[in-house]
Amino acid sequence: MNQQGPMYLGIDIGGTKVAAGLVSHDGEVLYKTRVPMSPQGDASAGFNAVKIAIDEAKKANPNATIAGIGICSPGPLDPKTGVVINPPNLPCWRNFPLASEVAKAYGVPARVDNDANAAGLAEAIWGAARGYANVFYATIGTGIGTGIVFNGRIYHGRTGAAAEGGHMSIDYHAPRCGCGKRGCIEALASGPAIAARARKMVATDKGRSKMVDLVQGNTEAITTETVADAWRAGDPLATEVLRETADLLTIWLGNVIDVLEPDVMVVGGGVGEVVSYWFPHITEHLPKWSINQRCSEIPLKLAHYSADAGIAGAAALCLSAQNASAASQ
Repeated sequence: MNQQGPMYLGIDIGGTKVAAGLVSHDGEVLYKTRVPMSPQGDASAGFNAVKIAIDEAKKANPNATIAGIGICSPGPLDPKTGVVINPPNLPCWRNFPLASEVAKAYGVPARVDNDANAAGLAEAIWGAARGYANVFYATIGTGIGTGIVFNGRIYHGRTGAAAEGGHMSIDYHAPRCGCGKRGCIEALASGPAIAARARKMVATDKGRSKMVDLVQGNTEAITTETVADAWRAGDPLATEVLRETADLLTIWLGNVIDVLEPDVMVVGGGVGEVVSYWFPHITEHLPKWSINQRCSEIPLKLAHYSADAGIAGAAALCLSAQNASAASQ
């Protein structure tokens, strides 16, 4: 590796895997590895999986100068203390001091935050939102996660629980979200919600959709990818499904604008690319759902980082902490 200067290790922890990556000071992901997570064992077993991923990355890059280790972990967690509290997908950790344990094991500063916050920070520092002061980030996939970045720093709120924008309700008559509330945008416009709406439309439509052909008649097998493929092939029903999704996102983003008025809005995640084709539609209809008369001026951009969002985001936590420390001195 010929990269010069300090680098960061970005660690992305999920319920089944730990991904580790080496990230340069300018946000380039230079190396990646992935190992299984051990979520059901004790705390030490889970931490050992993290150490295996870190050790693999360090062994593969022996000449790299590691300035910090950033970690994206499922929450709830406390980003100020680096303690993972009680994530449902990681029962091995209950009030586990992940940041301090990593720092103690490797002798470098460590930071912990959730994936949406960190990914939003990476977009603000290195990605699609670079050059903008106030950033709203949304990742659309199995759920909808969001992050808010003001002047290069994540907005955490009073207790670290801010920016749960995916659980902003836009219709209290709508289906109940997994969080317990009704009408959350996550329950209406996430990947599973899109697929469920498509299956319902196919079942009630008298015509025939390409979606049915793509799943060989097994409509229960329709996924968001099925909808996207049929839409690209010109299927009217798939187009209707995605147009309704775009309309729901427009209502939601109108509310976001009225509360935050960010300089830019960035959308990522597994469904983000498909949604990006509907950005002009969303921008055109935003004035119907925002009292801000200049709402359509706010750029709506596709995220720069896709599959590497967690690794890049985790690394960005380190750079942001360093910048904050330097500014305070």
